[in-house]
Amino acid sequence: MLRTLRRRPHQPWARRRAVLLAIVTCLGAGGAGRAAAQEGPRAGTSAIEVVQVTPDVYLIAGAGGNITVQIGEDGVVVVDTGAAERAQQVLAEIRKLTDRPIKYVINTSADPDHVGGNEVLSAAGEPIIPTGGLNDIGAFGGRAMILAEENVAARMSASHGRESASPQGGWPTNTYSSALKELQKDMYLNRQAVQTMYQPAAHSDGDSIVFFRKSDVIATGDVFDFTRFPVINLDQGGSVQGVIAALNRIIGLTVPPTPMTWIPGGTSVIPGHGRIAHEADVVDYRDMVTIVRDRVQDMIGKKMTIEQIKRANPTQGYRTRYGSDSGPWTTDQFVDAVYRSLTATR
Repeated sequence: MLRTLRRRPHQPWARRRAVLLAIVTCLGAGGAGRAAAQEGPRAGTSAIEVVQVTPDVYLIAGAGGNITVQIGEDGVVVVDTGAAERAQQVLAEIRKLTDRPIKYVINTSADPDHVGGNEVLSAAGEPIIPTGGLNDIGAFGGRAMILAEENVAARMSASHGRESASPQGGWPTNTYSSALKELQKDMYLNRQAVQTMYQPAAHSDGDSIVFFRKSDVIATGDVFDFTRFPVINLDQGGSVQGVIAALNRIIGLTVPPTPMTWIPGGTSVIPGHGRIAHEADVVDYRDMVTIVRDRVQDMIGKKMTIEQIKRANPTQGYRTRYGSDSGPWTTDQFVDAVYRSLTATR
């Protein structure tokens, strides 16, 4: 199912909320459409949906993490590839959009629902530099390049017993290193600048956001997850301060449609999960995370234990919108991650 997004003008919250409710109600009759717009469908639970964001950028939802597809004369750039079990379906949807080859895959993190389709989509693509038919020779072969921050490559290739975390064909073939102060990877593809920017210690230690400058679209990965409280993976180097810094970075890159607010426009933001957002949405989300952090910090200053903090409900006012008492990321897990993040250096 292909839908076209009409960019919305910047609106006060009350009006934006009414618009969102109307959209959700309208999409409710369409089944999968409602899931993509409001809930951010997860792999294996909903039909895949394709939404046209701009004339050359599409969102593929329902295959795990959100997938961004940018199409131009040089070929196709794909940001994140979804879950492994939906990879062939994702490839089929891309083929419906264009017969141009996939030239680049960019990963925003090492999460399986964002990198699971790497091997299939890379193998279906072509390298930037032709190999002269030597498709099975060399490190890259006849595949599309896969770009990620080097912590992502290390995590995907790390051994777990006799096997690596991900199949070798899905490992990044081109990395940039935050350890060497390479905090950004710039490319020029499809007649526009494509900037992949490192976000330190946010959702994890390998997060990137991707900015398509001419298209005015940002793919954020899971530093911005519109369906829930942010997942802060402390075991993989994440932190609440890093999440807030990443959200501030996104806000700094976005432009609202001011001063002509009656004309649809502004930077489109594709989150790791959930519907397409704009600057005001990211500001609201940043404010929510900041308020919860400040509440937990204040309770820590009062010598409250983590159990006391959870009972005090520092997510009050946001729990209904973003919280969950079950599933892979609960409200209690979020509060615990914020607490541990804030007390880690004490």
